[in-house]
Amino acid sequence: MFIQKQWKKHHMSWQRFLRLSLSFLLIFGSLLLAFLARWAFTTWSRLTMEEIIYELSSPLEGTGSNIIQSVFYFVLFPAVAAAILIVICLYRIHNHRSVRAILFRINIVAGLILIATVFVAYVKLDFGTWLENRNRSSNFIAEHYADPHKTKLTFPEKKRNLIYLYLESMETTYSDEKDGGGFEENVIPELTKLAQENVNFSGKSKKLNGGYAMYGATWTMGGMFAQTSGLPLKIDIGNNGMQNQLDFFPSIETLGDILEDEGYNQMFLLGSDASFGGRRLYYTQHGHYAIRDYNYAVWNDWIPRDYKVWWGFEDHKLFGFARKQLTELAKKKQPFNFTMLTVDTHFPDGYVCEYCPHTFGSNQYANV
Repeated sequence: MFIQKQWKKHHMSWQRFLRLSLSFLLIFGSLLLAFLARWAFTTWSRLTMEEIIYELSSPLEGTGSNIIQSVFYFVLFPAVAAAILIVICLYRIHNHRSVRAILFRINIVAGLILIATVFVAYVKLDFGTWLENRNRSSNFIAEHYADPHKTKLTFPEKKRNLIYLYLESMETTYSDEKDGGGFEENVIPELTKLAQENVNFSGKSKKLNGGYAMYGATWTMGGMFAQTSGLPLKIDIGNNGMQNQLDFFPSIETLGDILEDEGYNQMFLLGSDASFGGRRLYYTQHGHYAIRDYNYAVWNDWIPRDYKVWWGFEDHKLFGFARKQLTELAKKKQPFNFTMLTVDTHFPDGYVCEYCPHTFGSNQYANV
């Protein structure tokens, strides 16, 4: 009898083990979601449901090391640390007379954390409006979209080359207030001058006034898709086409398709993995672009095999490679479309390369 009592004292029944396990899962899950939500809304203050659905539907291959490290330090690490503390606490109380009452209080706290996290996410993502709009019909696209399939496009006899540069996370806000930006000191003086001396989206105003970020075009791939297709990048929550990597809106005609039909030689150059976010699929399916990304650079000895910083390699290397690729394209008889995407200015803080001045002190993003 003594041995049996001692065994029961130091060992828990399966019912108690089940209760403790369920409590652990509730607490750990609540904290994990809370840390994840805090990190997401801190990193992307204007995160939308469209972005979340698209990223969950597209491949994560090629995600930048900064994003992975950030998730580890601000989500996984605190969640695991909390889990360890939870396990220790649960083990210490499993023989306590009031274990059920204690677990009940713990579960209440965990439930409140979960409810608070869901509520904050609901408000910040404007989930109610998004859900309402999913079932609302609109004639906006029908009235404003010019379908290339039904529109006559006339090219000149001597076709012009196209150089299309996408600057990651760039906006006129980084200019100073007197030039239409939002900063006291202009952190993009060269780009401001280029905009003022050439065609921009400011209309008749002498101040910079950038284009309005439309629905479905507020993240990198969304913006690239919208600019080359004239459509918002909207993935249905039940559509797994992107996840399966079989197609990328095959029925639409984009800039790449149009130029391919006109005999253009097309190339897409970037310093990260083109597979991330479905970029490789989009540019190969719509225009058969030659992809020159981080992986291509490694396998063709542009950079050492073990070299990787930030999302792949820096923009100063990218522009050097761009000059060489443009020289090669210019030697060919066909007109060309050279498209390039930078990455050093990716949120949240950008990547400070060896050529970045430290004009703005501790403001890393401004220096980048």
